[in-house]
Formats: sequence, C-alpha cells, structure tokens
Amino acid sequence: MTRQMTGAKMVVQALKDQGVDTVFGYPGGAVLPIYDEIFQQNAIRHILVRHEQGAVHMAEGYARSTGKPGVVLVTSGPGATNAVTGLTDALMDSIPLVVLTGQVPTFMIGSDAFQEADTVGITRPCTKHNWLVKETDQLSGTIHEAFHVATKGRPGPVLIDIPKDVQFANGTYTPPAKADLGHYQPRVKGDPETIAALVEALETAERPIFYTGGGVINSGTRASELLRELVDATGMPITSTLMGLGAYPASGKHWLGMLGMHGLYEANLAMHDCDLMINIGARFDDRITGRIDAFSPKSTKAHIDIDPSSINKVIKTDLPIVGDVTHVLEEMLKLWKQRGSKVNREGLQKWWARIEEWKAVDCLKFKQTGPTIKPQHALARLEALTKDRKDRFICTEVGQHQMWAAQYMGFEDPNHWMTSGGLGTMGYGFPASIGVQIAHPDALVINVAGEASWLMNMQELGTAAQYRLPVKQFILNNERLGMVRQWQELLHGERYSHSWSDALPDFVKLAEAFGAKGIQCSDPADLDDAIMEMINYEGPVVFDCLVEKHENCFPMIPSGEPHNKMLLGEASTKDAIGTKGAVLV
Repeated sequence: MTRQMTGAKMVVQALKDQGVDTVFGYPGGAVLPIYDEIFQQNAIRHILVRHEQGAVHMAEGYARSTGKPGVVLVTSGPGATNAVTGLTDALMDSIPLVVLTGQVPTFMIGSDAFQEADTVGITRPCTKHNWLVKETDQLSGTIHEAFHVATKGRPGPVLIDIPKDVQFANGTYTPPAKADLGHYQPRVKGDPETIAALVEALETAERPIFYTGGGVINSGTRASELLRELVDATGMPITSTLMGLGAYPASGKHWLGMLGMHGLYEANLAMHDCDLMINIGARFDDRITGRIDAFSPKSTKAHIDIDPSSINKVIKTDLPIVGDVTHVLEEMLKLWKQRGSKVNREGLQKWWARIEEWKAVDCLKFKQTGPTIKPQHALARLEALTKDRKDRFICTEVGQHQMWAAQYMGFEDPNHWMTSGGLGTMGYGFPASIGVQIAHPDALVINVAGEASWLMNMQELGTAAQYRLPVKQFILNNERLGMVRQWQELLHGERYSHSWSDALPDFVKLAEAFGAKGIQCSDPADLDDAIMEMINYEGPVVFDCLVEKHENCFPMIPSGEPHNKMLLGEASTKDAIGTKGAVLV
C-alpha cells in the first residue's frame, strides 16, 4: 500500500523494505532529517565512522563478506567528496554499494551554497549509476531502483543525492513491489551455441586451464560450487586473480595458486603455455595479462562474463559468452555430462607432468634465518595458526604485504578474502575489516597491513573501540613504502626517493590511546606466542610485527615482460636487469 510520509522517513522505510540491517555513516547538516528518523527506530543499526572514506570501505567489507549490498549515509559537499575513493574502489572491484548523500535544498543548487558540491557530476565516472532526486514522490522508487542496479548484472556502487528540502517534504511512498526498476535487465543466460563450442574445446584440449576471477564470487555460493564440480570432474588445472581467491579451495588438488605479476611460477607458466584458456568472471586486468601481445599466445581463449563491455575490451577472445557465471556453468556441466563427460586424458596427463616440474621450483621458498622476522615467515605462521578456523576472514591493505598474504595464506571458501584489487587503495583494509566484523560479530577478522597503508585510515580505531569490535590489525612494519621501495630498487637504480618515513608512531601506545590492545614482536622465537595472544584477546588489537626492511616480493613479472619471464627470489646471482637477490627465468 502507498503511504504519505516525509522524504527522510521514506529513506529509512525503503532501507527496511530492502532488508538493510546496517548503515555506515557520518552525520552533517544536509542529512540531519534522515538521522532524526534513524534515531526513532531500532530495525537498522547505524555505525558511526570517523571519516567518510572509512564508511565506504566498511560497507565494501560488509558487502564482500555477506553478498549483500553495503549501505552508506553521508552529508553533502565534503561528506560526498570524501566518499569518492571508496566509490571508485568498489566500481573497480564490482562491489555492490548504495551510497546516500545529502544535498543543499533544491532552490539553492548551483548557488555555491555552504557545503554544496556537484555530487552527481563528481561521482558519475565512479559509480555504476547515480541519481539526483528533486521530488519527494520519486524518492522511494529511486532507492528501490538503486538496489536493483547495484546488485544485478555486474555489481557495483550507486549513489542517490537527496536535497534537504526533499527530505523534509511529504510525498507518497512506493513499496518495492510497485517500484519501476527501469530498463536495466542484464542478460544472465549465455548463448547455447557458444557454450556448446566451449564444451567441445574442453573435450579435446591437451593443455587447458581455468582462469577465474571475482565474478565467480559475485555470482554467489552456487557459482563456486559449480566451479569446483567442473574442475574436479574434468581434472583440469585452475588459477585465479587476486579477487577470485577462495572460489576454488587452496587445498584442492587442481589448484595452481594465484596468477599475475606476483603470481606463482607454475600458474604463470601454465597460462603462457596452455592451448585452451577459460576465463570465468575475470576482466583481463593488466596485473594479470602483463604484455598483451604475449599473453597466453598459443591458446584458444574463452571468456565468460556478465558484463558485455568486458568482452574483447583488453584481450580478443575466440569464445565470448555473456551471462551470469552460475547459469553458464550450469549449462556447461549439463551439456558436458550429456556428451559423456569426455576429456583428453592422455594430453592432461602430460600437461600435469609439466606443471609438476614447474611446481618443483618451489617459487615461494624462503629461509627464516637470523634475528629478524621475514615477512613471509610472519604470514606463514599466521596462516598455520589460523587456517583451521572456519570463521576466519582476511582483509589487507595494499602493497607487498597484500601480495605475500595472497601467496602464503590459503582460502577454502568464497567471501573470506577482502582486498583492494583494481584501484589498489591504501587505507582500504582497516575499515573493511570493521565492516566484516560488524557483519560477522563472532568471527576472527584479521587485517594484514603495512604500516604506511594502515596509517591512512588509523582514525577508525575509534570506531573499533566504540563498538567493541575484536578486529585484529596485523601490521608488517618494515618502516618503508615496501612496494614503492622494491620498484625503486628494480627499476630506478636503487634511488629511494621518499619511500620511507622518519616519524612512525609507537603502535602499541597508539592502540592503547584508543582503548585497544597493542602487541609488538621483533623476535622470530616469540612470533607464535604473540600471534596467539592477538587471536585470543577479546577486543581490538594492533599487532606491530617488526620485519626485515628490504625484503622483496617474488615471484615478479617485470614490467613489459610476458608470463614466462619471471624474477624468482632466493638466488645468489644477478638477473638480466641487475636485480639483487633474484634471477630472471
């Protein structure tokens, strides 16, 4: 039934009708009517952040770990512009968000009023879609449409800009069932003929590989189940992008590890030498492809993606399939079984023999020697001490620690790995871990961080303390901008221009100042006990792990090189471009 109510009340009612239980936000003058309505109800929990960027990253963590859209509420002007980084991050990584921003009254728009900004104009390039609502009667329908757009097709962030007079005025509320969802009806079923051609290629391929991305996870739990069934039934190897980790279990016998610039030796060589490459829900990001003209040069390429604009955007494919991963995998499996579940057994046997030779290189091998903790050792021990926890969620900041976490930590299930992939946003991990902890209050949520990234949104310690959230911040502190320093060493003649800080805080005292627990560890012999102390503490923890300052992250595909040209660590000779402690293979 339609009802008369204020625009502010419509916002809260629409969120309730959409099943929203949590909103991350920060109040200001242009959204005070909405905040007044939030005060008068108990169905929706509001999390008061310390910065609007933190709010959006929290909503991302919430969305990524639950599969539900994250919701953000911020004020006009700087409130909206502070959300831009998070919006862009969510757009790049296909995270469903609904961001509500306040705006000056409609009669003041364009007058440079206090805290006015062209929010719709500013956010048009960094949202899937956005709206400026000038009439209260249109508000509830727009909110329902926004949830539809954010979650259907390729997920992404949307924004609704709501002038203050629209919030005060009365209008007619439209329930979700009667809302006009517009013409946005993404195609979910793939072309049957192309699917049949892909199945035929699957049956005869000698050197196939599945290359999976975040689209598998975005498609839902069923997609991951179907992927696992297909991989295990065919016996074919599988690799993944950074965003796709967990769709196929790291303990699975067909798993090759992560692909790309810091991917595993065997995964990259298999991608380079395969004769059939099946891309499922990935977008051929440059950190995956390397040099485009040398990417998987001898393979037949298939690409399954719900976003038509991703098809042939970067890599031209032979078998393009536009559709939802779940639907396409269902049809593939059904047809493959109907045709007799055939594969090229002889070819696969030889293919796996080659892959096992590459695996024997042991590209992640390292030696923990001396009195200083190696970052690889820190993450290997964190993995060993937490891997049996089904309720473990891992977030990261951006940099070397992010790549080491992807390399040394294994993910058995989807939605348990939250990281900034496409935009590479320093400051993402800490607020994202808060969003995950809000969604899963009894889970073990750990943010693997570098000290430089972590400081970018350190103010959210106040949020963690206020809501008594037991998030664990595992900081690999090398007192450097680690990935910047590594590139300066490899590519810029070891000229370390501004890649360190001379004024880092005492992280233990900083944690205590916010009412959290601080732990510092510098001795490898004490590491296990310190990690267990962090895990067992019931409140928020900042763990300052002092690690080797000049450790490099390998393997690494140098800029401009193909997948079969990688830098491997633990070598005593210099490689072709003069990198210390590595060899080009």
